[in-house]
Amino acid sequence: MFSYGRSTAIGAVLLGVLLLACIETSAQQIPKEIAARTEIYAIPSVTISDHQFLTGDSNGKPVTVGGEFRIAQGSGRLPVVVLMHGSSGVGAGMDGWVRHFNAMGISTFVIDGFSGRGLTATGPNQALLGRLNLIVDIYHALEILAKHPRVDPERIVLMGFSRGGQATLYASLDRFNKLWNKSGVQFAAYVPFYPDCSTSYLSDTEVAARPIRIFHGTPDDYNPVASCKAYVARLAAAKRDVVLTEYPDSAHGFDAGLIGNSTVVEATGSQTVRHCTIKEGEGGVLLNAATQTPFSYKDPCVELSPHVGGNPTTALEARKAVSDFLQTLFKLG
Repeated sequence: MFSYGRSTAIGAVLLGVLLLACIETSAQQIPKEIAARTEIYAIPSVTISDHQFLTGDSNGKPVTVGGEFRIAQGSGRLPVVVLMHGSSGVGAGMDGWVRHFNAMGISTFVIDGFSGRGLTATGPNQALLGRLNLIVDIYHALEILAKHPRVDPERIVLMGFSRGGQATLYASLDRFNKLWNKSGVQFAAYVPFYPDCSTSYLSDTEVAARPIRIFHGTPDDYNPVASCKAYVARLAAAKRDVVLTEYPDSAHGFDAGLIGNSTVVEATGSQTVRHCTIKEGEGGVLLNAATQTPFSYKDPCVELSPHVGGNPTTALEARKAVSDFLQTLFKLG
């Protein structure tokens, strides 16, 4: 017969074992799409004109932008996808991508380049913020991630949408990296969704030796795919690792289909440069190619009210294509 003291001790041990089992069971029940930890970052950046960006002039207005880092479940140094929003800021569709990547065991870092600048959207007035500012924000975010103990600095991918897709695409330029990327690392790949490719920059076929994977829609009348196809052709001719995947019946923002959006509507009042051709001239001046004068959002080629909307079918196809690409790139088990 056990003594009272011994019975109590054994009971305590059994209780401890049961508690540990409950904790382990509870941990196993947490969906993989739920991040293990979330960290919020204040990212020091600067607001400058596109001309300043192109000439390397950082003498602008200091600003602090935001970043949300969700660390996926797992141990050690994990891969990361950095996500950059479009002209409407960080919207509902972003969370769907975040949860999907977290479920894959990939951490995510969402940049908010607007709130810290007092902006909510730039669609109706794209002149509110030079487009190249988002690249500066991206490189500053990369500095933070490169030093983080839970990040594998060799496995950080950049992904962006619309205005953020344009920033993602051109963040690959060697020249821009040399001017602005002080992190000491390179992105492992660039994944722009429906970017604006109407602007060509000097030496813009000299890009990082990393894959570029562009996803676009055929009927997109916000950022037409035609100018991206022309740029991709130039990159391919320069032997760069670039692939453009084009989806029919997919308007601008087609990945909104992932959150149930299947209606295409007119983005009333939003500006589009779909009929503009913009080129970098001497001294970092962006020129309207038709007039050879400095480009302005007041130029006649700037039009209004393009269409936006989701396509659930092609959204799922694009998500699978991105997932398969990252699975291979990151060597996920």
